[in-house]
Amino acid sequence: MVLVATMAVLLLYYLYHILRYYTAKLSKNCYLIDYVCFKPSSDRKISSLTSGELINRNKSLGLSEYKFLLKMIIRSGIGEETYSPRNILEGREESPTIDDSMLEMDEFFKTSVSDIFAKTKILPSEVDVLVVSISAFSPSPSLASRIIKQQKMRDDVKTYNLSGMGCSASLIAIDLVNNIFKSGKKTIAMVVSSESIVPNWYCGNDKSMMLSNILFRSGGSVMLLTNDPTMRSGAKMKLKCIIRTNIGSQDDGYNCVMQKEDDTGRLGFYLGPGLPKAAMRAFTKNFQQLMPKVLPYRELLLYMWRITEQKVTKTKGNSFSAAAKINYKSGIDHFCLHAGGTAVIDAVGNALGLTSYDVEPSRMTLFRWGNTSASSLWYVLGYMEAKKRLRKGDRLLMVSFGAGFECNSCIWEVKRDLGDGDAWEDCINDYPPQTLVNPFFEKFGWVYEETKETFSGNMEAFKKKVALSL
Repeated sequence: MVLVATMAVLLLYYLYHILRYYTAKLSKNCYLIDYVCFKPSSDRKISSLTSGELINRNKSLGLSEYKFLLKMIIRSGIGEETYSPRNILEGREESPTIDDSMLEMDEFFKTSVSDIFAKTKILPSEVDVLVVSISAFSPSPSLASRIIKQQKMRDDVKTYNLSGMGCSASLIAIDLVNNIFKSGKKTIAMVVSSESIVPNWYCGNDKSMMLSNILFRSGGSVMLLTNDPTMRSGAKMKLKCIIRTNIGSQDDGYNCVMQKEDDTGRLGFYLGPGLPKAAMRAFTKNFQQLMPKVLPYRELLLYMWRITEQKVTKTKGNSFSAAAKINYKSGIDHFCLHAGGTAVIDAVGNALGLTSYDVEPSRMTLFRWGNTSASSLWYVLGYMEAKKRLRKGDRLLMVSFGAGFECNSCIWEVKRDLGDGDAWEDCINDYPPQTLVNPFFEKFGWVYEETKETFSGNMEAFKKKVALSL
């Protein structure tokens, strides 16, 4: 009898520790409970007419810069429905104030942060960790503290305010949360990602700094995540892995994207000619680490065979040219690419061998919302969900690029069939449109045909023709 009792106690002891081990293991997972993408009010939209008026207000432009801006807008891949801060629409872009920046952030915070709590039925007091990633605006007190004040969050909430991380900041914030979750303590985390356009609108005539005005638009996203295994049944996705790459130790990588002043002291974002090469190098290094985690052995063996074959036969190429032949769809179902610009989408899509269907979410996000910096990935994800593409068990890849230079990627597993419309709800049936030709082209397509000799460098004649096109 004593032996039976002893055996029973030992069995219960082992069962307890086995249960504790698996519970702890489950508590180290990262689940996406839900997310919300910010949709600014309609009075903040920038149409082709407004874009033309903005260009006309810049008195520092010469004929060459004027034509450059018009051409870049036409090629941008951005449509009529993007949004801008109010100070720019009101004609005060040359003299932004802190209040202008705060208003831009508050409209996002008060709308989207409140929406995520209403959507998930989670209370602000239940959030244990708050991570805010807004790169180019870092006031004191921090924006994280501002959200705590607005939402009346707990005194012991752990806050992190990330700045200077660029368009890749959202995945960096997710990685931070994922590492916090490894402590095993049941935790709910909120990530808030956006960018402040107000203090960084460029009013000079340096072409390498004018591009940011064309691409960047207002937006933002809020995500709720947890490692609590009791909440996994209601979660949308589970994080499988995340890979971060920073080539900032190399001069061209560090210098290709930078917040700086031009020769006249005007602040803005510099996008250098070395950006495409730096981005591709960071992307290659990132995927060399990612591939073994997501692709089946067959594809990995083929990749190794091609690399070996190149070395033996001394064929021109590198690890990336061999990787370009890999069937990434053998391990990934959906591709959520940073909507940084048509060149970014085209380059990554071609490198991964993607079809127009695969890159459609990123193209439509760029067309509808513009480059919303760190939050753009979540608008792309929202498009996929609104189109009801995401099914239980699917694996989704996110790829983002940012200043540093950084390339970050992660893999999510979809936990249930998804179909929420979110910010796309009232317009998803209009996408993809029959054409992505920028409406600006209809008004200013003639710019392509003009030469300096046409107007003999006459800026007034050129501007007069532009004004007639508005």
